[in-house]
Amino acid sequence: MNDGMALTLRTLTADDLPEFQRVVNSSFLMDSVEDQLERWRGLFEPERHHAVFDGDELIGGGGIQSREITLPGTGPRPVAAVTSVGVKPGHRRRGVLTRVMRAQLHGLHDEGGEAIAALWASEAAIYPRFGYGLAAEFARLEVPRGAKFRSGVSIGDDRVREVSRDEAMPVMKAVYEDLRPGRTGWLSRTDAAWEHQFADTERDRGGLTAYHYALHPQGYAAYRIKHDWQDRGPRNELHVREIAARTDEAYAALYRYLLDVDMVGELKFFTASDDPVTHLLDDARLALRGRSDSLWVRIVDVDRALTQRRYGSDVDVVLDVADEFCPWNAARWRFTVKDGAATVQRVDDDPDVVLDVQALGAAYLGGTRLTSLARAQRVREVTAGALNALSHALLGDQDPHCPEVF
Repeated sequence: MNDGMALTLRTLTADDLPEFQRVVNSSFLMDSVEDQLERWRGLFEPERHHAVFDGDELIGGGGIQSREITLPGTGPRPVAAVTSVGVKPGHRRRGVLTRVMRAQLHGLHDEGGEAIAALWASEAAIYPRFGYGLAAEFARLEVPRGAKFRSGVSIGDDRVREVSRDEAMPVMKAVYEDLRPGRTGWLSRTDAAWEHQFADTERDRGGLTAYHYALHPQGYAAYRIKHDWQDRGPRNELHVREIAARTDEAYAALYRYLLDVDMVGELKFFTASDDPVTHLLDDARLALRGRSDSLWVRIVDVDRALTQRRYGSDVDVVLDVADEFCPWNAARWRFTVKDGAATVQRVDDDPDVVLDVQALGAAYLGGTRLTSLARAQRVREVTAGALNALSHALLGDQDPHCPEVF
């Protein structure tokens, strides 16, 4: 079988953006829209995007956004936010994705770039083979309108106001920046990222209304409405995009406001897996929750990555790490934590815990227990007690959550 011309790979230039956008959109079975090109351009770092060509035809690629992610205990640290990964229909199963992944990860290592990469996966079976581990989940929350809070919940006296987008945006940015250093999994946002995340053309709405913005003196909420008028009256759905607040009281006040919006049947929200709303409600069962994967994390360099965050307890173990795709990580590493800070050294000592880099990435943000991964046969304890000690040290004080798809 003739597979056509030899495939080549290179980084992109600013002039490549229109064709790259068309290929990525086609890979996701989406139409390309010219007016979205400028929105992409604000996020596009051509030197951090790789594309594979069959002759002169661009057939697939992927990019990196230079962002920060909040890590347990240390706050924002650089992350290679992998985005816009796709292969043109008709060119699958030719190794295109593998070449892009190798160029990204090996490039980060060779150039001393970010110690970790992260992405949202279009299909959950794709990225584990490149060493990405499931590090965070979100909750698909559904709560009926009017659900009562339990006795004793304070929402304060400050009023929540509906405002215009122009009035809301500066406040939202300020609140987000105040909160980001303490929220594991949150990403830095440039002005272009804010515009992209809250894009509000008819195409962006998916059959819902334009965004509504609600401000509290200490927080904000953004939401859309999906209309549903039934014979017995309106049962509209209120789809929350984001809630953020500097205080617990303000968070409760914003939830109370949203749950009391007239002509709504139900509130829906893709939220943090440990969102406190269940414990705010008088009847916790009214909050229906389903969980799904969100962030997948890839450890680029074991020694650099493990020293960038803090840990919940002291531990001293030797890890035997397997990593076929990035072989510089495949080694035995002494991982020592004292007073929250870690040191990592390559050693020849006998291992205490055996695991692969995917498991290490899954546990990195503190939301996935290594003990659970051991039950799934991804981690093996060699020295009795070592696994529990390591798993406990890695756990964070909160579930990691990324409030945006990038």
